[in-house]
Amino acid sequence: FCSRGIKMKFRTILAAAVMLLAPTLAHAEMGTRHGDLMLSGQWTRATPAKAPTGAGFITIKNHGNSADRLVAVRAPISNKAEIHTMTMDNGIMKMRQLKDGIEIPAGGTAALKPGGNHLMFMQLNQQIKKGSAIKVTLVFEKAGEVTLDFPAAPIGSKKPPMMQHKH
Repeated sequence: FCSRGIKMKFRTILAAAVMLLAPTLAHAEMGTRHGDLMLSGQWTRATPAKAPTGAGFITIKNHGNSADRLVAVRAPISNKAEIHTMTMDNGIMKMRQLKDGIEIPAGGTAALKPGGNHLMFMQLNQQIKKGSAIKVTLVFEKAGEVTLDFPAAPIGSKKPPMMQHKH
């Protein structure tokens, strides 16, 4: 009888905790809605002390009927921020600014990730520390501006902080 009562209380507490956390978990999983755009999975990497640059990554899904374009980026942590692409040419990594930004086609997705298109934070005015988050403002041609927190994964990480496994 006693263990049954404890199990019932535990289940009640567990159910209440799930109900309280569900909106938070759903928001983290689903992302941030901004006009026709869904922004999710944003993150950055921690940097060594005095590093001059950092990078940011995000997935942008367009639920609208017309294309939009990411045209600019701002981050208070840097004196200059740009939208970049990275390519390999004869084994040499080359980065360049995408002056026209990145199109997010109607019904399509733009994934900014390591080894491809990404946000570049140049002339950092402070170190990006693992476990912290930086504010980043994305500017879209149609949807306008949105500011998001980009959590910092460990230096050199190829995965967002929420995908890191603790050993």
